[in-house]
Amino acid sequence: MSEALDKVRGVRELPVFPLPLVLFPGVPLPLHIFEERYRRMLADVRVSNNLFGLSYLDPNAAAGERPPAGHVGCATEVVEAQALPDGRSNILTVGLVRYRVAEYVERGDPYLVARVEFFADEGADAQLLAKRAEEVTEMFMRIARAMRTINDERGGLPELPQDDPERLSFLIAAVVEMDADAKQQLLELRSTTERLRRLYALLSQAVEAYETRAHTHDLARGNGHAGKKIDLEEE
Repeated sequence: MSEALDKVRGVRELPVFPLPLVLFPGVPLPLHIFEERYRRMLADVRVSNNLFGLSYLDPNAAAGERPPAGHVGCATEVVEAQALPDGRSNILTVGLVRYRVAEYVERGDPYLVARVEFFADEGADAQLLAKRAEEVTEMFMRIARAMRTINDERGGLPELPQDDPERLSFLIAAVVEMDADAKQQLLELRSTTERLRRLYALLSQAVEAYETRAHTHDLARGNGHAGKKIDLEEE
């Protein structure tokens, strides 16, 4: 993640966009900008460094509530922007690196601005990381193969950066189905090993159900060709 850290080198303050989602480093995120304050934010970052922070905010939060100081979010870079005639914009962003909000800066901006501290995962044993990355990749690919069967897809399987365990952990955390609180916990972890361990546990719990569904789907498809009746009970 050194390239991402280079992009935020020297950055001390960051506009903050609270949203009811968790963004991970290396993951693309398209956004539609329509509120006036965020139009202003986008205009400001486009003439500076194209960076703002995305912080998770509970969708049930009261109006005007902000993520608390001390929380962890993900700095994101605007890589494409399409201005619409009425002032709205469609933008494509990519998560860069995580930050912790030290405090909010009150300077009259219509959007939140925070003083932040950026961080990456701590170092870990390379052999253990490689083992964990291999285990998570294998489990994820088993589910991907099952999903391809269930959806009658013929395309290739996704390519995963097994040789970059930290990036691998973020990409898989982004696509695995779990609630936002669980994703936020994974975002806050500073141990790639622990993040991969938790992901492996989640994938292990799900893989049997996906493979069973894939097998049942295969049997159901084969039923039409083989002329054999198979009774399937709905769950």
